[in-house]
Amino acid sequence: MGEPMAAERRRVLYRGRVQAVGFRWTTRRIAARHQVSGWVRNLPDGLVELVAEGEPSELEAFLQEIRQHFSANIDEETQ
Repeated sequence: MGEPMAAERRRVLYRGRVQAVGFRWTTRRIAARHQVSGWVRNLPDGLVELVAEGEPSELEAFLQEIRQHFSANIDEETQ
């Protein structure tokens, strides 16, 4: 077996109808299904900021699940 990939850290900003829709709580539930750690917070300008760490493939699967779950809410995602 090969060595595990190094952890990666990503900061993502979400724009759209992402506050007051359970975004932070749901993201925490989604994160529990993936081997990632980090945090998410509402910003005063209406964006939501997420910082997550994990192996690249696990991190991408986590972020993809967020995109799918909130596809009707996210207008823009900036990494």
